Amino acid sequence: MDATQKDIAQRQNWMAVLAHSLPHELAERWAELKLNPVFQVIRQPEVGLVQIQGRMGATGQRFFAGDATLTRAVVQLGNGTYGYSYLLGRDKAHAERCAAIDALMQEESLRRTLQETLIAPLAANREQRLARRRAEVNSSRVDFFTLVRGDNA
Repeated sequence: MDATQKDIAQRQNWMAVLAHSLPHELAERWAELKLNPVFQVIRQPEVGLVQIQGRMGATGQRFFAGDATLTRAVVQLGNGTYGYSYLLGRDKAHAERCAAIDALMQEESLRRTLQETLIAPLAANREQRLARRRAEVNSSRVDFFTLVRGDNA
């Protein structure tokens, strides 16, 4: 994997963490960092719909499962770096905060600090939420089986 692909993969990772973060959790951690970046809002946070696609068995033909609400935002730091966010739901403040963090994460001087104090804890909290949900689902799992009767001939 070359450097560009590695950078893209890292950015995809932190953008996914931000998009899946809980708004109140991100706001609290953001406040603790006491960062007040100067940025210009390029695209005001706006709410729209996106079509959800699926595939039967993950390999079959595409089908549309329905629509979901999506909020997106774009900001630009004073040095010209753009930050983007796309997230499910209708929280405009959360979308703008995520876009600002995306822009800051592209700055080499802040990346490591933000990775350790913001992104890694948010990712760990998401994993805990997913593990709890998996445990809830597994506790109600039902295994079905078929009884085979003998030959009545």
